[in-house]
Amino acid sequence: MAAIFGLAGLTLTGAERSFFQRVRPLGYILFARNVADPVQVAALVTDLRGLVPDFAPLILIDQEGGRVQRLRPPAWRSAPAMAPFGKLYAKDRAEAASTLRLNMQLIGQELASLGIDVDCAPVMDVPVAGAHDIIGDRAFSNDPKVVAALAPVACEGLIAAGVVPVIKHIPGHGRARADSHKELPVVDADLPALRASDFVPFAAFPKWGLPAFAMTAHVVYSAIDRARPATNSPVVIREIIRGELGFDGLLMSDDLCMRALAGPYKERAAAALEAGCDAVLHCDGNLADMEAVAVGCGPLGSNGQRALAAVAAIRGRPKGEISKITGATAVAEALARG
Repeated sequence: MAAIFGLAGLTLTGAERSFFQRVRPLGYILFARNVADPVQVAALVTDLRGLVPDFAPLILIDQEGGRVQRLRPPAWRSAPAMAPFGKLYAKDRAEAASTLRLNMQLIGQELASLGIDVDCAPVMDVPVAGAHDIIGDRAFSNDPKVVAALAPVACEGLIAAGVVPVIKHIPGHGRARADSHKELPVVDADLPALRASDFVPFAAFPKWGLPAFAMTAHVVYSAIDRARPATNSPVVIREIIRGELGFDGLLMSDDLCMRALAGPYKERAAAALEAGCDAVLHCDGNLADMEAVAVGCGPLGSNGQRALAAVAAIRGRPKGEISKITGATAVAEALARG
């Protein structure tokens, strides 16, 4: 099924187990409520993977660093947000790139050791003056060229550890003046302004030649589609994301639970898939709502199958282990110099 679901707690309930076995979702996403310690997380991941013997689902998490990291001390490293790497880039581009790659590889190693194979990072949004701070220091910079330069390095670090990155929030959340978790942002910038800033990092993506997924923005771009946020807009997805920006990988919605979207969950899921998303994301672990999402979802399409193949290929790549202690020290020292 073309859905990725959250779950309620540290272990699967009987009802969740039965539901997931029946609907066979593309994957699962973990949050802080699902995390206690490394042994528990690894056991939960193993349990999720064993639900359907002939299918290896994706296991996702948001581990960006800074404000957004589900795995936290003392069991895991406190990784920095992305903005400090942008500041270091202004002083020393080579050091910024090498330090960022090391940081993301350390994150990737922690995830891979638990069996988590997809990280919803990096943020490729470009904040502008007056925008809501929901993006803030999660972004590399307010210079789109800096974001375009550093984002592929972050992806490379994750991939080197055997983890697939998810670039977000395509085609750009940095200009939004509202938090899409709470309400629907409307961006009134014209297309030339969007092309000069918001779209720049995403337009560079096809040139990287890197395997990655992408997550949509729950944002209305009035210059493109006044009626619908990107997640639900066939125009934004077909003409901008797939067309102008050239993204041809797995496209997933941002969380259907966010208040930027409205209507029954069956309709939310169907609208995103009909608009051109390959999979929908439902995060809060509410089983009744997940049942409704499942009704609105169809089977996994060709992009979903390609996604699973991409994950398998990345898992199979040779991985160079980095010392957690010396690596973390190197990252901290480089950012301190910045």
